[in-house]
Amino acid sequence: MQRRTFIKNSALSMATLPLGGLISLSPNAEASSEKTILQQTQKTLADSIHTIKKVPSVCLNCSTVCGINILVDDNKILGVEGNPLDPNSQGKLCAKAHGGVSAVSYPERIVYPLKRVGKRGEGLWQRITMEEAYDTIAKRIKKNLDAGEPEKVALHFGRNKMGDITNRFMNAIGSPVILNHRGLCSSNKRAANYTTIGDTSWETIDAKECKYFLNFGSNFFETHQGGLPLLKRFVEAKNNGAKLITFDVRLSNTAGRSDEWFAPFPSSEGAVALAMAHVIVQKKVYDKTFIEEWTNMSLKELDTFLKPYTAQYAAKVSGLAAKDIERIALEFASAAPACAAFTNRGSQAHQNGLNNDRAVIMLNALVGSIGQKGGYAYGGSKNKGHKSFPLPKPIPPKPKFTTDLEDPRLYPLANKWQKMRVSHLAFDKLINTKQKLDVYLSYTISAPQTWPEGPTVAVEALKDENVIGFHACSDVVYSEMAHYADLILPDATYFERYTIEGRNAYELIPYFALRQPAVQSPYDCENFADTLIKIAKRLGSPVAKYFEFDSYEAFIKLRLSTLPKREGLSGFEYMKKYGVWVEDKKKNYNSYNMALSPKKLQNSFVKEGIVYNKKGKAIGIMHNGVAKKGFKTPSKKFEIYSSTIESTAKSLQIEDDGLPHFEMPQSLKEILDNELVLTTFKWNVHTQARTGPQKYLSEIIHDNPIWINTQTAKKLNIKNGDMIEITSYRPKSGFRASSQNEVVASMEIKAFVTQGIHPQVLAISNSVGMGFGGRIPKAKNGSKRNNLSFPSYEDLDLRGNIWWDTSQGGTGNGVNPNSLIPINPAPLVGMQAWNDTICTIRKI
Repeated sequence: MQRRTFIKNSALSMATLPLGGLISLSPNAEASSEKTILQQTQKTLADSIHTIKKVPSVCLNCSTVCGINILVDDNKILGVEGNPLDPNSQGKLCAKAHGGVSAVSYPERIVYPLKRVGKRGEGLWQRITMEEAYDTIAKRIKKNLDAGEPEKVALHFGRNKMGDITNRFMNAIGSPVILNHRGLCSSNKRAANYTTIGDTSWETIDAKECKYFLNFGSNFFETHQGGLPLLKRFVEAKNNGAKLITFDVRLSNTAGRSDEWFAPFPSSEGAVALAMAHVIVQKKVYDKTFIEEWTNMSLKELDTFLKPYTAQYAAKVSGLAAKDIERIALEFASAAPACAAFTNRGSQAHQNGLNNDRAVIMLNALVGSIGQKGGYAYGGSKNKGHKSFPLPKPIPPKPKFTTDLEDPRLYPLANKWQKMRVSHLAFDKLINTKQKLDVYLSYTISAPQTWPEGPTVAVEALKDENVIGFHACSDVVYSEMAHYADLILPDATYFERYTIEGRNAYELIPYFALRQPAVQSPYDCENFADTLIKIAKRLGSPVAKYFEFDSYEAFIKLRLSTLPKREGLSGFEYMKKYGVWVEDKKKNYNSYNMALSPKKLQNSFVKEGIVYNKKGKAIGIMHNGVAKKGFKTPSKKFEIYSSTIESTAKSLQIEDDGLPHFEMPQSLKEILDNELVLTTFKWNVHTQARTGPQKYLSEIIHDNPIWINTQTAKKLNIKNGDMIEITSYRPKSGFRASSQNEVVASMEIKAFVTQGIHPQVLAISNSVGMGFGGRIPKAKNGSKRNNLSFPSYEDLDLRGNIWWDTSQGGTGNGVNPNSLIPINPAPLVGMQAWNDTICTIRKI
């Protein structure tokens, strides 16, 4: 559908918002009084079967980034199907991929740039042009550059996926203040991989060939990064007799489909893993060759380290049976090397999460499954900054300084390998320290909804003009982040823009994919990357010289121009046609044991067994007289002992011998009989705040009662459906620690009584309970407000078919649990300890 016919073919005719017109987007503003409802017509796939066009692209409704073919007719998306050429997803998609289509024509989508004209957070806006928006932002930034204060300009994003241009922009203006969300997501897990095998991504289990899956806290049936490709291959392995053991405090979909499910006490996963390691060493069912040749500890040292961690010790800490811990350890070892022990948020989202995950990964080393067929594989990914598609020159230099906002000194491992930041501290720091921001650019982020203490601390900072002088927000809908902005930029959906994508390769062969626009963005909607390019050009020298291309599409073309031709097509043309580029390489097994090539060894030298190139960079290790690749660690071996962790801890005056010991977080260690542990979790149809406005996904999951164990509920006389009050408290160690049970927040919520959760644990799902974003996330039927910025389109389902609306007897849109969760960064890395929150409950 062309822009000129968009209004003509719409379901509801409303007055367009004129340029310069004022509108109120306050969540309490009245809906339109427009009563005329025209017949709603929609094209279907059946209607368009002969004219349909398939555009290969990549989904972005979660971080798994599966390949899709977008089905288009007359500039209208009719649906998606899996791209069978994607080596990871292999043509399979989940509900999120299909549900994402509704974001494109969501009637409450922001399609014009808007400038705040009332008080910040009041919700009064004026429509402006994109040219005015570019100029406004550029002038603000230029003022800081001229004053020699680039660090007062910050870029804060969630799942960005365009780091090639956002980093370029920030480097060009000289500001190091780039904030992301990784500290909320996976930084403990990544740090555990970095310190043991030196890999810069998640593990990539060779799942199809795996015989024994030992799962500590991963719900890969629903939400694991790379979950769908892992799930697909697990099903194949299961059909061939593989076994799945899951440790999780809650009966997730993965736990429920496991051969055995165990519910350990929260944060005790590391103790269980160490006890299994103890059994493996004591029973001598280890891989002696791998341990002696490829780890940095001897069997004698291992025996000494593991001596305290008996199955009986772990049983006492975790509440599991010692005999089960011993049995599973032996089963796991007997399946080697086709076995894998792996993790996710259940084990890592604790104050002790780094060592929990290191202990789990170590199990793979003990039985020799690292890099083996069917084992704990890694590598094989082709990241978005790969040398095969380099960044166009000239490349701006990185700033030579950092600030405590994006590089917190108390969490030195946060940025050692990748930029994992500790962004959940940013708003608190802006409020309580001297560091303030003059210009704050936010993109694909809704901190008030998704950050710990987001509804309080994030909102306080975003509202205060003395803390954040100017806030420009790029978003698809009127989110809570947009509500507290000074200027709103109408973003393109992922169906309307380019991106080079990479993911850990489950076929263990490097690949990458191209996201490309399938339809034209409506009205003034624009890819944020293109917005930054236009702002950069307005900033003039020296910033503009790094942006000598007219668009992000041109930038992507330049990046892919170095790829070799295939089928007579340039790299860009080939990627547009097929969507995926797979390298012509063998599977990445035993990469650490590969001999270095003569080219690599040219002008190299050896010192204390480590091979260095002529620049003095360690490139390998001598192994039985041959120069091998080894691991990307300081010792070039699998590191059970980490000198990096020991020295980093010492710099903070923390005692740590560099071994993955188990120590329970103080709050959990000292938990009282009347206290419980609050955890949060994701459903398979939601991703943070992104999916809330997508009607089919919110129709599936829109409510989130609190899970409580049957036994616990009985003691408190709580029945299914009862309303309870939950009160949460600050942790007893770490950030803002309190020994006096300082209250974080209280909330009323409905109880869901079930046997599928640990008796001392409560669980609330996230991604719902939104107060912004339109009628779908708020679960409110009604007419669209005629002053919204999508001037013409209406979805009649939103006028009476939101059956979960409380006015129609439905459950409503749930609650946002993040007001209950204290900001709680784990030591060294700064990962948010989502699962360490102590709380009490009472029946209302």
